[in-house]
Amino acid sequence: MDQLKPTSANSCPLTPLTFLERAATVYNDCTSIVYNETTFTWTQTNRRCLKVASSLVRLGICRGDVVSVLAFNVPAMYELQFAVPMSGAVLNNLNTRLDARTISVMLRHCESKMLFVDTHLSVIALDAVSRFPPGIRRPVVLLISDHSDKFGENLTGSIDSLQNSTVNGVDIFTTYEDLVEKGDPDFDWVRPISEHDAITLNYTSGTTSSPKGVVHSHRAIFIITFDSLIDWSIPKNPVYLWTLPMFHSNGWSFTWGMAAVGGTNICLQKFEADDVFAAVNRHNVTHMCGAPVVLNMIANSPNAKPLKNSVHFLTGGAPPPAAVVLRTESLGFIVSHGYGMTEVAGVVVSCAWKEKWNKMPVKDRARLKARQGVRTLGLTDVNVLDTKSGLSVKRDGLTQGEIVLKGACLMLGYLKDPRGTAQCMREDGWLYTGDVGVIHPDGYIEIKDRSKDIIITGGENVSSVEVESVLYSNPVVHEAAVVAHPDKFWGETPCAFVSLIGKASLNDIIMFCRERLPHYMVPKIVVFMEELPKTATGKIMKSKLRDIANNMSKRTGMSKM
Repeated sequence: MDQLKPTSANSCPLTPLTFLERAATVYNDCTSIVYNETTFTWTQTNRRCLKVASSLVRLGICRGDVVSVLAFNVPAMYELQFAVPMSGAVLNNLNTRLDARTISVMLRHCESKMLFVDTHLSVIALDAVSRFPPGIRRPVVLLISDHSDKFGENLTGSIDSLQNSTVNGVDIFTTYEDLVEKGDPDFDWVRPISEHDAITLNYTSGTTSSPKGVVHSHRAIFIITFDSLIDWSIPKNPVYLWTLPMFHSNGWSFTWGMAAVGGTNICLQKFEADDVFAAVNRHNVTHMCGAPVVLNMIANSPNAKPLKNSVHFLTGGAPPPAAVVLRTESLGFIVSHGYGMTEVAGVVVSCAWKEKWNKMPVKDRARLKARQGVRTLGLTDVNVLDTKSGLSVKRDGLTQGEIVLKGACLMLGYLKDPRGTAQCMREDGWLYTGDVGVIHPDGYIEIKDRSKDIIITGGENVSSVEVESVLYSNPVVHEAAVVAHPDKFWGETPCAFVSLIGKASLNDIIMFCRERLPHYMVPKIVVFMEELPKTATGKIMKSKLRDIANNMSKRTGMSKM
């Protein structure tokens, strides 16, 4: 069989963009997008994406150019996940919580040619572009307008008056809908030459270090999308509620996944717990995703009521505390737990559920569900390695090491950062995640912490995740995060930051922990805050909390900040 070789017929580049073509044929008159009173079918969505892609090419976008998007979960944001790469460009979603300085740095780093901006974010976007130094080419700004929304800031004057104008020294060329109107619905979209061509550029959230530009290929996104649909057992025609920001790893690749299965995308511009319950009941939502903080907000909503129909909720980004899982599932949500990172574009380790676990007590089920689990089908391998020996740790659920991954769904690398790429993707064939975990006897992996979040007190390792889990089991605790506080005697001691939904004193929190944790793991300092700082993807920003802890004097408690 040695004479058999790949041909052009059997080695076509894999790309998730083909999902939209098929959806327009199979699910042509099915609803693709719902946003307030606006609805589209899959035929309409396909035509709109083709028209935008053709307009981008007409405006000079070439293969490999970077086109950035700064927008909420609105229809245009969803369409651009297809339209931008269909023009041959690389899609760069920017998170909506970043400040103008950071956005400006990212736009310059990736040499973005165009920037689509939700009008509600126009002030910060124009500020970002205006910060470009003289002589550095600025991206062309195009506005995504939505006159029906009550949220956000509006530019002075009408959208029509802003077209082909200059604001704060920034040229505003046209609007998104103008591209749709003038585009070609029969456009022959630009297909990748190689399936290893770049399709997306996403910057990491920067919770532990400076953001890096993660580049993914058409092949990786194709595989992770299929993988996620299979692992979550998503059927045809699901109703998907967009509580997860689409800019967060392209919505964990469910932007393309919903086209593959003909799903209905229910778009929400802003996340409010009450709006979630209303949308779930109004549209008969079947699936939604979000970080554990979203679960927490839903569970603690004063207007929370049991759902009419159960909803599958996929969470990830941090280990969900068992207490939060229990509260959410009591409302009718079926919680699944997955693990991924920007570098893998979606969920690659999931807590594959076993039927026999349903017979266990609820607390045990919640504890099992908080584990990250086993590799998904699309990942080649996952392991936990001892950082000194490079060997797998014991499968005892106790011995800790760094979680490592390998597979076709991994990133191509960090943009313009060969050193960072080499540090993450090493010559031994593994991608090193920076997450500390254990392997249980049944082969399931559980994260214990980020490598930078392990607290070493008196020679003992303290997992901040374990302490946080205990704090979350307190019914008056709304949010919790634990970081290291410098200590001259112990080296470091645990410092807890909490926000409350009830009343509790410093002593109440410390005594609660003492009853449930070894003495050395009990927080020595508790800081009460109205709300813990978060990244745009809902992760608690431990880097900021570490700065606070490092700069505070040693004391056993603090007033609210």
